[in-house]
Amino acid sequence: MAESNFERVMREIFHHEGGYVDHPADPGGATNRGVTFAVLQSWRGKPITKQDVKDLTEEEAMDIYRMNYWRPTKCDQLPAGVDLVMMDGSVNSGIGRAPKWIQLAVGVEPDGKIGPMTIAAINDADPIKVIDTALDARLNFLQRLKHWETFGKGWKRRVDSVRQVAKDMAK
Repeated sequence: MAESNFERVMREIFHHEGGYVDHPADPGGATNRGVTFAVLQSWRGKPITKQDVKDLTEEEAMDIYRMNYWRPTKCDQLPAGVDLVMMDGSVNSGIGRAPKWIQLAVGVEPDGKIGPMTIAAINDADPIKVIDTALDARLNFLQRLKHWETFGKGWKRRVDSVRQVAKDMAK
């Protein structure tokens, strides 16, 4: 339950996100290390090219993830394993949606904001149950997306891997 888990969590995310892709069916468009064209352009605050996305370094990607995902979802205040579930869900589906899955898992009103009540409920809960319930909700969401036919196998494999790694971290 500390910033020190950030690098371990990022190893898992980079494992799934990989390098540069620009799949025509992916609404994120050009992406590298999981950072989309739009996210990188916003981060840099100026127009960019696909080449800029291709050239994205791991160090810059880590900075983006720490500032845009890890800190806003308060992962440094979450139990080990639950931080991975929160972070990976935020990267894959947004920092507004992933907190709702965690909130549902701990019986807090799912408003997508991680405040003191949510943090207390998470820290009082069994992390393994939080991991399973939140990832079940995430998988249910992903299965309803129109791109499931194209990307579903990979998304399922990712959720299954995150579940295993998160449970190992929680032990």
